[in-house]
Amino acid sequence: MVNLPPEKLGSFYLGAEYDINTNSITENAVNYDARDLTTHAVCVGMTGSGKTGLCIGLLEEAALDKVPAIIIDPKGDMTNLMLQFENLSPEDFKEWINADDASRKGMSVDDYAAATAKKWKDGLASWGQSTDRIKALKNSVDYNIYTPGSNAGLPINIIGSFAAPGGNFEDDAEMLLERIQGTVAALLGMVGSKEDPQRSREGILLSNLFEHYWRNGEDLDLTKLIMGIQTPPMDRLGVFEMETFYPTKDRFELAMDFNTLVASPQFKYWLKGDPLDIDKIYFTKEGKPRHSIFYIAHLSDSERMFFVTLLLNSLITWMRRQSGTTSLRSLLYFDEIFGYFPPTANPPSKKPLLTLLKQARAFGVGSVLVTQNPVDIDYKGLSNAGTWFIGKLQTERDKDRVLQGLEGAIAEAGGGAKLDFSRIITALDSRVFLLHNVHEDAPVVYHTRWAMSYLRGPMTRPQLKTLMADKKSAKGKVLKTGSVVDFDIPQAKADKKSSVAPSLSPGIDLRYFDPEYTQLVDQSSITYIPKVLAIGKVRFYDDKRGVDRIEEFNLLVDAPDDFGRVGWDEAKNINNWEQYIDVNPKHHSEAEVSYSDIPS
Repeated sequence: MVNLPPEKLGSFYLGAEYDINTNSITENAVNYDARDLTTHAVCVGMTGSGKTGLCIGLLEEAALDKVPAIIIDPKGDMTNLMLQFENLSPEDFKEWINADDASRKGMSVDDYAAATAKKWKDGLASWGQSTDRIKALKNSVDYNIYTPGSNAGLPINIIGSFAAPGGNFEDDAEMLLERIQGTVAALLGMVGSKEDPQRSREGILLSNLFEHYWRNGEDLDLTKLIMGIQTPPMDRLGVFEMETFYPTKDRFELAMDFNTLVASPQFKYWLKGDPLDIDKIYFTKEGKPRHSIFYIAHLSDSERMFFVTLLLNSLITWMRRQSGTTSLRSLLYFDEIFGYFPPTANPPSKKPLLTLLKQARAFGVGSVLVTQNPVDIDYKGLSNAGTWFIGKLQTERDKDRVLQGLEGAIAEAGGGAKLDFSRIITALDSRVFLLHNVHEDAPVVYHTRWAMSYLRGPMTRPQLKTLMADKKSAKGKVLKTGSVVDFDIPQAKADKKSSVAPSLSPGIDLRYFDPEYTQLVDQSSITYIPKVLAIGKVRFYDDKRGVDRIEEFNLLVDAPDDFGRVGWDEAKNINNWEQYIDVNPKHHSEAEVSYSDIPS
């Protein structure tokens, strides 16, 4: 048995030293200085090495210290942080055990739950941990599971990541242009574009749109972006006129690509939920720290890259607004960086990860990057990491690549004990890790402590719904009844609605009436209905009678019906229409907006 070391702020209890010669756990507890995480950590190990238990233990210690964390979970293992049972009763475990595991052991579900509860109670006791520590853990931080693009957990609204940054654009121009570049690359990936975001027409146009609006302090959303593609606010890109560089017809195809994306029924979940606001992701409105788990196992590769890039860029923007500190202010934990940090390619996620590794220390933002695929990782970029957790590896090739990375990190830090790392890594067993910390005199081999959270493995989406049911219920909001913008004339049929603005052929001019025109500017729910605005002049001329006058007509009428017929007899003449229309909608920023279908 290992005794629990005295609880001390800034000291993480990770396990106990391990003698690889006798394959035994010693009584010497391993404590890790939380401040060392500001120089970041890398955890490498094969499936079954115990790295999930190690990392959940690390995050539990951070939670006990009230350090907020963003946890990116591509596989679903980190959702186990929600399974903290302070009573350790069989009933607590019964709902979450795998019935197939019970069947394979020839046990009933009840018996297997009882056995699991006893296993956890005994395991925690062997590491000096009581149920009081679990209770303290549960009360330390607010746990949430976000599911981008899904309502299984808490949905997350990505629109906030397109909001104009505060302050003077020029003051942070270099950083903001980097953020724009990454965002544009992720957006193009979402619509299946293989074009180079830095050299292609598509990438250059989108980057210029972001820069134009942000320089003017204007927020962007996908609707405004699609309209900007169709009707750009600039006449030239470089020295060429817009029509020469990127003709209207071709821009319409790009606009349609984005419209197809956002018009899909599933995409509505990307536009609902909490905003992608790092302050709110790290802290509740009362100031309690949060551990926010971003479960992305259900997403496609392009969707994962899109969201991860937006999240990382938002974190960097938040980070640069903070004051400097030498203590650990917050954590970014990434449970599998394979594909996001390759050695040669440059996916949109790589640049912000490099930025965090190089700059986040000054702001007290620590990163923990984890992988079970050690071959295809950029170890040159990871040479900035001050802590390495190395577990059991599958092949000699894996070991050689990890050794190259570790040696690079030692060389970067300077010094380092002369040890036979190859022999040590070969001798590692499950739950046994080599811990190399540049802030300590020598590496240590240790056995991880028992996790307080129940490690049941990846969860299904129905299980996530169960876990987050109370949270979602608490977040439910009652919206005021909305009104339809109908400009005081007979209303068009509005059976089908979409949260996405319509996309029209290049030859059709699309404009929006300001809701203020119909006193709806403060409504929380607004539906835009298509109308036809016909503007014309009629000259009445009769020389003999001395008649020569011009009358202007501004007729607003319902959109054509399915047969292309316009009900001109019901048209209404409106005055001063110019002051009430614009190329962009002008509803309240928090209004719930929908758009009726336009007849084809």
